[in-house]
Amino acid sequence: MRNKILYFLIFAAFLISCNDDSMNRYPLTSISGETFWNTENDLMVYNNVFYNYAKSNAMRLLNGNHEGATRDGQYSLDGMTDNDVRALSYNGNHVRIRAGQITPDNNPISFGWNRTCFYFVRAINIGLANYDKADISQSIIDQYKAEARLFRGWMVADKVSLYGDYPWIDKELNIDSDELFAERTPRETVMEKVLADLDYACEYLPDDWGDGSAPGRLNRWSALLIKSRVCLFEGTWRKYHGGTNPDSWLQAAATAAKELIDNGPYQLYSTGDPAHDYNAIFQMTDLTGVDEVMYWRRYEQGIVQNSWQIYYYMSTATKSMVEDYLCTDGLPITLSDLYQGDEVFENLFENRDPRLKQTILHPDDVEYYDYGGLTAIGTTIPNPTGKTGSWTSVTGYHQVKHVNQPQNVYFHDGFTPCVILRFGEALLNYAEAKAELGTLSQTDLDISINQLRDRVGMVHMDINNIPVDPRYTDWGVSPLIVEIRRERRIELFGEGFRFDDIRRWKLGEKLMTKKDYGIRWDEANRNSIDPAGAVSLQYEVVPGTGIEYICPNKGSDFENPVFESKHYLWPIPVSARSQNPTLGQNPGWE
Repeated sequence: MRNKILYFLIFAAFLISCNDDSMNRYPLTSISGETFWNTENDLMVYNNVFYNYAKSNAMRLLNGNHEGATRDGQYSLDGMTDNDVRALSYNGNHVRIRAGQITPDNNPISFGWNRTCFYFVRAINIGLANYDKADISQSIIDQYKAEARLFRGWMVADKVSLYGDYPWIDKELNIDSDELFAERTPRETVMEKVLADLDYACEYLPDDWGDGSAPGRLNRWSALLIKSRVCLFEGTWRKYHGGTNPDSWLQAAATAAKELIDNGPYQLYSTGDPAHDYNAIFQMTDLTGVDEVMYWRRYEQGIVQNSWQIYYYMSTATKSMVEDYLCTDGLPITLSDLYQGDEVFENLFENRDPRLKQTILHPDDVEYYDYGGLTAIGTTIPNPTGKTGSWTSVTGYHQVKHVNQPQNVYFHDGFTPCVILRFGEALLNYAEAKAELGTLSQTDLDISINQLRDRVGMVHMDINNIPVDPRYTDWGVSPLIVEIRRERRIELFGEGFRFDDIRRWKLGEKLMTKKDYGIRWDEANRNSIDPAGAVSLQYEVVPGTGIEYICPNKGSDFENPVFESKHYLWPIPVSARSQNPTLGQNPGWE
């Protein structure tokens, strides 16, 4: 790094020395620090760069849906968890992480430890050092400072979630700066700095930039949602992994979410159609004016495109995921008399939370979701890998959330928008933070989780009548927290939250070491669904059931998922440590 910076400075000095008079002139054809930071437009244009950084694949901020050839889009991250199984030919990197095959010299994901993040922070710090030069009101300057600090706090918090201790840099560095070769800043010190950034953003960002919000800039309400997310992660991490003052972080999460719920201009999208409203925003091509969507990525053919649809066709839900949906009486399948079993595929959907049918494709909904092409070629649902048609599933559970057939253009020409921030998350963050604090009331449930349930016509969660699901009694938490976590898994499925949730709850060894199975595949189902014997997938008896189910990765290196205690934090890459040996290494990766 030093050599590259030194070369640049020497080259710049050489150009200047060619004409001594140039030392006394401002550049005539380029922007300079002396002539730039004057107007609001200057600050706005400068901050636009942050959005470009945040949309890059090096970030998990605004990166959206598989731009170009990347497979690390926001919606695909569930492939690293027990929610979703990927075909090895698509999103194989996620399968490797699921299987614990990550090493200090081979992190297959693009958004880890990378130089782009440090470039991003440097750009932010340069802005913060110059905004006050502008000849505009301080209140306007503070808005752009707040925007910059929101991005810095959000990005650094994400890196802390992955790596723990992380360098905190709040000024522009040069080749002689000691910080370039310093140790990582301790996690708790960094997070105090992050919280200060987020607090500043929540105080000084405008409620509305006046840009039409299509998708516009991040406003104060977005900052509150981001703050609630970051503080919930940090609070639960400290509670379950160890750390000081977890309750202060949980309270900050609850307070930020509550302000958004009480005073923000957002609400859940609902037209009174509980059978479709949950999935509706993920089927739209234009999210302008949708009250639930707080920030989204727009794509347009020929300008900025994505590959989301084709990759999501290769993503299929797990047996574990499908079985977590409650029955319509509010009880889990282990306790409810309404559960019809899985002997017949269609029976899985009977008397279940309507979000199941809006997430996993039911055979009767092929025409509703405009999958007419499947019917035309004789494809039936479920369609496990090996049968007819291009849309096959390695588990038999086809995901319909996010998948919009009319937008299914080939690979890199997609225009499906991506919901980055939505109001529904705030409701979940609030309920979980209050439950972890031990202060959750029925009123709290009614303004949060029960709002989500009302949209789909599900019975309310009753704080005095929480079911005890025997599958989760070994989690070490109350049945109330179990059910709030279940609600989060259901509502946010396929939106990229599960990987972080499992890690912050310290449940990796319990949830990420169990095989991922698909649909029931006993002799009766094989004969019914695949009479020609075309399916190429393996199957086995699931322990404790005596019943055969599809085992998607059977016989591969990924058959048995691995999660060790060291996997809660990722390793510092060899390349980074070779440049700065004082970075050290996370436990277990030495």
